[in-house]
Amino acid sequence: MINKLVKKIQQTQAPIVVGLDPMLSYVPEHILKKSYAEFGETLEGAADAVWQFNKEIIDHTYDLIPAVKPQIAMYEQFGIPGLAAFEKTVAYCQQKDLVVIGDVKRGDIGSTSAAYATGHLGKVQVGSKSYAPFHEDFITVNPYLGTDGISPFIEVCKQEKKGLFILVKTSNPSSGEFQDRLIDGRPLYEWVGEQVAAWGQEHMGDSYSYIGAVVGATYPEMGKVLRRLMPKSFLLVPGYGAQGGQGKDLVSYFNEDGLGAIVNSSRGIIAAYKQEKYQQFGPERFGEASRVAVEAMIADIAGALKR
Repeated sequence: MINKLVKKIQQTQAPIVVGLDPMLSYVPEHILKKSYAEFGETLEGAADAVWQFNKEIIDHTYDLIPAVKPQIAMYEQFGIPGLAAFEKTVAYCQQKDLVVIGDVKRGDIGSTSAAYATGHLGKVQVGSKSYAPFHEDFITVNPYLGTDGISPFIEVCKQEKKGLFILVKTSNPSSGEFQDRLIDGRPLYEWVGEQVAAWGQEHMGDSYSYIGAVVGATYPEMGKVLRRLMPKSFLLVPGYGAQGGQGKDLVSYFNEDGLGAIVNSSRGIIAAYKQEKYQQFGPERFGEASRVAVEAMIADIAGALKR
């Protein structure tokens, strides 16, 4: 799957991923009214509104981008109907030939990690039949429990030719409370980055590993160090736009081949119609606003990489 991601990035010339992290406050009123009219003000109604919102954005952007990243918590908050909307979103994106990165941040040990890996990346056996429950192409994983928490995920990835993005240096303000702590004179995120590179050697694609890393756009100097420590790992870079990251901050996240990183924007794209610069579209044309926001992001990053 890493080979497909690289190919899609080369085809679109857009090293970006759209974060499908819908809150009900992002969903325009006309969609909410329609869903509530059909399902009532219920979890089913909320989940349907989220699905309809996602579909509109996907339909307006899929030809511009290589990948999407649905954050599962935004769906889990609506219970079982929300999870059904998550799976429907994943399936629809794959029908549009998009690579799907499930932002699930799982991490445990032994059989529990194996079950998470099976549910999101693999197949579960039920009698004589097997099923792929959520069937994402990549997922995000928390490495805090160490190698025995990661190995079950890597084993499923090898079987299914799928991949991981492992949390290394996250974009949130308090990430440094643990991730920046010094161990033998070096910050923890460097030790984790080196281990990600080592895990990645076990599962290589043509030019990059199936085992990538999450490195926030909000810490560009740290990103530069981690790029050097993980030369064959793709970097998933959150924190662009709404969290303050800009194209000019991201040059060091890429390798000399112009590859090696994919930059995420979530509410900056899916809620673009709420921004003053896209207000001419209004809620009725929110999908068009998202498309223009994607085009602007592509141009920003491309311009930065050409400098």
